[in-house]
Amino acid sequence: MADDAFDLVVIGAGPGGYVAAIRAAQLGLRTAIVEREHMGGICLNWGCIPTKAMLRSSEVFHLMHRAKEFGLKADGIGYDLAAVVKRSRAIAKQLNSGVSHLMKKNKVTVVMGAAKLAGKGRVEVTGEGGSRILNAPNIVLATGARARELPGLEADGDLVWTYKHALTPPRMPKKLLVIGSGAIGIEFASFYNTLGCETTVVEVMDRILPVEDAEISAFAKKQFKAQGMTILEKAKVAKLDRAKDSVTAHIEQGGKTSQSQFDTVISAVGIVGNTEDLGLEALGVQIDRSHVVTDAYCRTGVEGVYAIGDLAGAPWLAHKASHEGVMVAELIAGQADVHPVSPESIAGCTYCHPQIASVGLTEAKAREAGHDIKVGRFPFIGNGKAIALGEPEGMIKTVFDAKTGELLGAHMVGAEVTELIQGYVVGRQLETTEADLMATVFPHPTLSEMMHESVLDAYGRAVHF
Repeated sequence: MADDAFDLVVIGAGPGGYVAAIRAAQLGLRTAIVEREHMGGICLNWGCIPTKAMLRSSEVFHLMHRAKEFGLKADGIGYDLAAVVKRSRAIAKQLNSGVSHLMKKNKVTVVMGAAKLAGKGRVEVTGEGGSRILNAPNIVLATGARARELPGLEADGDLVWTYKHALTPPRMPKKLLVIGSGAIGIEFASFYNTLGCETTVVEVMDRILPVEDAEISAFAKKQFKAQGMTILEKAKVAKLDRAKDSVTAHIEQGGKTSQSQFDTVISAVGIVGNTEDLGLEALGVQIDRSHVVTDAYCRTGVEGVYAIGDLAGAPWLAHKASHEGVMVAELIAGQADVHPVSPESIAGCTYCHPQIASVGLTEAKAREAGHDIKVGRFPFIGNGKAIALGEPEGMIKTVFDAKTGELLGAHMVGAEVTELIQGYVVGRQLETTEADLMATVFPHPTLSEMMHESVLDAYGRAVHF
């Protein structure tokens, strides 16, 4: 084979792309991966990982203020924002190096530069050393997405930030406006609010965290307000007036417009796929609202071209992208029994305080789909481990099909629920019924016992509440 000939070229080295490349190499395919900026993509460098590092710092800061509750003493509690950011960036750098090591270990050829489809089976890469053509019968698009910017609300890095600016802040905000209450917006709101910033969240939908179960959203809202956040729902930021050191936001709500002044604004109003300058249209790859159109197996409709991860649409989750990467690599390698990824079985996690996690249908969606349902709930206050941890505020909710016992959905809010949710994910994957879950012995004392009790409650058998 020539140096520029491969079985597969992956464009983008995020959690979808680099995992696809590794799996393809494991299956014996000669694989190249093209990345224009950072190995590990947005998730590792500017998303999932560094945000969790910063949120961990704020969580510890919060616990330090509660030391007396645990019989401990802590005086002179404070924080060093620069040090918090430095730790976050160091963790991202460590994992970035780890991805490079994995490429080398699996003999994946790494080509740094900007990629463009130059025809069927051809990828042109332009980097510091000039241009190079890579040839391969199979191409996986994994270019990810970036922050959506609305007219008049564009980020400037000074007064108005995207998630990137919020991860490397030039200062600590004193009065912060967060536009959008999805996972990104709420996580940053939680981080800065915990460190003492006066925080307001504006959400255009009728409730915050609109993709979550309504009951979970309402519970989370109550907790956020108790922490001092201002929550404005069914509201819209129509305009931002920027001064030297402040921003005046024109906020529309209930037919009225009010003006409030902030020193910092974070815009978290969604994402758009990175489809530009890739040569997709010329090759016939279909794009719909900035995302590449694919079938259940991530095929674009153009032979040999696949799209995975955020580029291919919702849910915009790193673990979904990774799983799609594995699926596509196995499909290309001719593996038997390759199954498409089911969005309904992918958990969503939000790492605010309290944490939020869910999988499957909400109660409302289950009813809309025509299911006769049974719903179970169990509060954290009824769990010994939660009380011992000092985390009695939370809830676990389960939704079952009343006729078949199928677990349709599970929804959680509270401490460590982002770890607990996987139990229900496995249950859905194995097509577990309520009988299986009720017969399962959960260890004591653990938070996971609440998962058991929630199932029992759906069938009138809860013991501890």
